[in-house]
Amino acid sequence: MNTLTPEDKKRLHGAIKELSDSMTRVDAEKDLQRDIIQTTFETLGVDKKKIRKLANIYHKQNAVEVRTEAEDVFELYEEIFQNDEA
Repeated sequence: MNTLTPEDKKRLHGAIKELSDSMTRVDAEKDLQRDIIQTTFETLGVDKKKIRKLANIYHKQNAVEVRTEAEDVFELYEEIFQNDEA
């Protein structure tokens, strides 16, 4: 293993602490997101999976891309399995 100087150890300690603090904030945000999804599901009856997808599309502002990808997949599915449906 690398030999760390006392200054390196101090920097590493600070970096690890900062990462841990960030992870704590991320965990709190994930808890908040789960709570929002659960509350929305309970009050409006919208499927949780759809809420997550809608939020992701809204956040990334990529509705056109998501729609195009879904249409491409559906078209390919129809090409591959069109004769299976009887």
